[in-house]
Amino acid sequence: MDVMPKWAEVILVPLISLLLAAIISALVILAIGEDPIAAVNLMITGALGSTYGWGYTLYYATNFMFTGLAVAIAFHARLFNIGGEGQAMLGGLGVALACLYIPWPHWTLALLGATAMAALFGAVWAAVPAWLQAKRGSHIVITTIMFNFIAAALLNYVLVNLLRPKGQMDPATARFPEATQLPTLHDLLAPFGIEFSKAAPANVSFLVAVLACVALWVLIWRTRLGYEIRAYGHSESAAKYAGISPVKITMIAMIISGALAGMMAINNVMGEAERLVLNSTEGAGFIGIAVALMGRSHPVGVFIAAILFGFLYQGGAELALWTSIPRELIVVIQALVILFTGALDNMVRMPLEKLFLAARRARAPKPERKPVEPAE
Repeated sequence: MDVMPKWAEVILVPLISLLLAAIISALVILAIGEDPIAAVNLMITGALGSTYGWGYTLYYATNFMFTGLAVAIAFHARLFNIGGEGQAMLGGLGVALACLYIPWPHWTLALLGATAMAALFGAVWAAVPAWLQAKRGSHIVITTIMFNFIAAALLNYVLVNLLRPKGQMDPATARFPEATQLPTLHDLLAPFGIEFSKAAPANVSFLVAVLACVALWVLIWRTRLGYEIRAYGHSESAAKYAGISPVKITMIAMIISGALAGMMAINNVMGEAERLVLNSTEGAGFIGIAVALMGRSHPVGVFIAAILFGFLYQGGAELALWTSIPRELIVVIQALVILFTGALDNMVRMPLEKLFLAARRARAPKPERKPVEPAE
């Protein structure tokens, strides 16, 4: 029997962790002579106070949803995929090849084709570390980290030597054809009479990310494969006894994880930049680890955590633009959120468990004492 109810595990623990991170962040802002209340108001206004701010918040959140889901599915199989950054880079290469070399007649078909290519490239890049873990015993953390650097070097070579147009100095591909350009949220909402900023980069890939959350929930909790993944993650020995193959689960979980990370490219490469450039991932693969930790590896939690980190990114950009708070301090605030929701999770969880356990004991009925009969 669980010590804490499910709602406390999913909502209360992350909420208290966020509150602690906010308090420490406020003290840091005070220490440099700034007003923390004004800083928070500026972050909220900049990230949520207009459709322009919402557009950037949802754009960042879309990236974090894909990478957060990628880490989450690996977590369920007790695998730590730190290679989301490299898998997203290779996913971008798949998107670029699909958009540049296939004559798509409409963006809907282009989106389907680019999504498939992004997922394929990301899955293939994750399959190699998965095979090394399953067959050779190589640690998945080490191999996925190394594959991030290999992906960066490979992408650099391909952009500079193979895909860069003649006469162009920038290591990037040519701009994608007009038929592959994805509609923004402004384009999607305009027919319904809803005004949304034209300048905001949020696009239809946000809806794809939401569908990915739903699909992963169905996979993990409503399919036999999802049950096998969770069973293997809870106990490898018990899963083996039940006839579940560790090699199969390791390979499948990592392939799905890599595919999800690769799919991030439909947002930042196809949707926003409309071409492939170096460093297009901007660290989103690593932020996905924090998103999965904060979301407790649940698709709904990942969705909420991705929105929060999208808010932090956009709100932090507004702080750096309109105040004397340096950009590095914004990174510190984001790091504090990651620290309290991830590494220091037990610091919040253990006192709460004691409180709930004490409350349960207090509510438990006390056994009645039988009267002692007098001796004859």
